[in-house]
Formats: sequence, C-alpha cells, structure tokens
Amino acid sequence: MFEVPSYFRWQDLLDILVVAFIIHQLISIIRGTRSVQMVLGLFILSIVYFIAKIFDLSALMWLMQTFLSSLLLIVIIVFQQDIRRALTQVGKSPFQKTMDVADKDLDEIIRSVFYLSKRRIGALIVIERETGLQDYVESGFDLDSKLCKEMLISIFMPVSPLHDGGVIIHKGRIQSAGCILPLTQNPYINKRYGTRHRAAIGISEETDAVVLVVSEETQEISVVRHGALTTVSDEISLSNSLRAIFIPKEGASQSWKSWF
Repeated sequence: MFEVPSYFRWQDLLDILVVAFIIHQLISIIRGTRSVQMVLGLFILSIVYFIAKIFDLSALMWLMQTFLSSLLLIVIIVFQQDIRRALTQVGKSPFQKTMDVADKDLDEIIRSVFYLSKRRIGALIVIERETGLQDYVESGFDLDSKLCKEMLISIFMPVSPLHDGGVIIHKGRIQSAGCILPLTQNPYINKRYGTRHRAAIGISEETDAVVLVVSEETQEISVVRHGALTTVSDEISLSNSLRAIFIPKEGASQSWKSWF
C-alpha cells in the first residue's frame, strides 16, 4: 500500500511554488482569449471519457480514446499563438535593459498623433522594445527614415498608399510602413473598435511593443500595451505615459524589478 511521507522537505515547497507560478502564468496568457473556451472544451471531453469508462460505454470510449490519443498534436495546433507568446515571455532575460526611445523621438511621435487626431486622420504606430518585429517589418515597405512629425503625418494622410497599414519604429527610426499586423482574437473587445484597434491589440498581445492608435471616427488617441487599451485625453497624459515606459527613472534596475 502506498504511504504518504510523514515529512515535508523544502524541495516540496519549492516544487509547489514553481508549479503554481507556471499555472498562474499560463492562465494570464490565455485569459480573455478564445483559448479559455478551448480549455473548457477539452476539460468537458475529459469528463465525458471518464463517465464512459465508469459506465463501460465501449463505443464512446473508443471514440474518446481515438481523439485523446492525438491530444498533444491538437493542443499544439489549437494553442499555437499562446504557445508562441509563452515562449517569447520565457525567452526574455530579466536582466536585459529595455531599448529606450530618446526624449526628442517621443516628442515627435506625440506631436504627430495629436496633429492627426485633430484632423480625423487614423494612424497606427508601433514602437519596438525588446521583442523583435522583423516578421511584421517584412510585410510592409522598408523606409529606414528619420523619425519626425512631418514624415509620420505624410505616411498616414489618406492620399498616401501606405496609410492603411501600421508604422514600425525601431531604434528611433521609421523602419517600415504599411505593415500588416495580426488581429486580436479576444472575443471581449468592445464592438466599437475597428480593424486598426484590433491590430494594435493583436501585436501587443504577441510582443512587448507599445502601440499608439488614432481613431479617425472619434479622434481618440489610445496607448496599447500587453493587450490593454488606454485612452489619453491630452498631450501631457500621453507624454507621461510614454516617458514612464521608455525613460524609467530607476534606470537599469527597473528591468529586473518589473520582471520579478
């Protein structure tokens, strides 16, 4: 008969904490996405399998065994976006310093988005951080241009052939324009948000990029980060938000603190 050990080692506590942390991170990754319903569906199928086993339902057991035997492959296919996002998070170094954007570059971006907002011109600006965006850069048109207000405005003017896509800013330069970005699969996104906002949320879910969105219908300016969208009302609010992200006061120590 199996006996439970009468002692509790410190390794057991560490084991429990690590497993709890992994489960918490997995829940955080899939929360608010379609994956929640998929996990629930797999859980229900597992319950159906055990019920069939208890009542000796041969045909149902055979069907469930056939399905569950390919469970690993099914999980990889269904959750490929979440797995990629999780591996990206794991691959980040807690000691890696965030690639900061110069103060003057932030000023150019802020001035351009408010100029566009006042004239009801939509815009989608992606500012790269630690996670590389080369896959999305290649979907657009390579510019490698100086980052300035005039250039950003000209890209998003309705007569420009590049205005429909996103602009990617890399190391203080406009690297690419007209980029195709992934749309979020989150079913709980407000219905009033269109493709531009869904693309901003989508790229922020898969990477650590900071995205600015200008709505041509409402003139709203939003900051999107880690799948969360925040609307700003004036230049001071936007300036404070961006500087808190890209110009941390605590310097290099900020990276490992935020990771922890």
